[in-house]
Amino acid sequence: MPPVHSSPYFQMDNQAILSLLRHTASEKRSKSSSGGLLKMFKLFPMLTSGCKMVALLGRPRKPLLKDHATTGTIFGYRKGRVSLAIQEDPHCVPMFVIELPMHSSLFHKELASDIVRIALESETKTHKKKLLEEFVWAVYCNGRKVGYCIRRKQMSDDELHVMQLLRGVSMGAGVLPCPNNEKESADGELTYIRARFERVVGSKDSEALYMINPDGAAGPELSIFFARAR
Repeated sequence: MPPVHSSPYFQMDNQAILSLLRHTASEKRSKSSSGGLLKMFKLFPMLTSGCKMVALLGRPRKPLLKDHATTGTIFGYRKGRVSLAIQEDPHCVPMFVIELPMHSSLFHKELASDIVRIALESETKTHKKKLLEEFVWAVYCNGRKVGYCIRRKQMSDDELHVMQLLRGVSMGAGVLPCPNNEKESADGELTYIRARFERVVGSKDSEALYMINPDGAAGPELSIFFARAR
């Protein structure tokens, strides 16, 4: 892993994100793991039929894992953009839902790297709202600015469909049934990755989510940062 000071995030000039980034840089990363959700995510053609079982097996009444980890889900149609949903647990209504300015093809390409970092920066400098209640966000993926997006006040029908299918699912990756066949043929398959995250609050202006790797690897492979511009 390159030194923090060579990271493209230094182009953002946001000390809150840089501080959280140092948190990950100070931990030793293992690249020899043979498992991990991101590796599962690369096997979509093999997982398609199995992951559609999510809808057929029914929804467990209780989460499979009882702890205080935050649940994060990234999902979208292959020919569309990906959305990000954050929940206190898989049974709760998402506290944060946003459609990222990234096409699924770009996100899948980033998954080929060993580490995926997504940073959302709010340019609002007032403190009338909690950080995750801000609406407009600049989005960076692995150090590159990919555009702007607006937090959802209400979930779309497709987003609600995904949350209902995955209710009670703590982690996984693959392909979900589409609401209708016409939608699937036009936009491609509906893919998702869901993981448990350690939530770290740096200050009232910054926090981060670090993926908890299910296979015991040395560190999270996917990190999501939130910060207000200063």
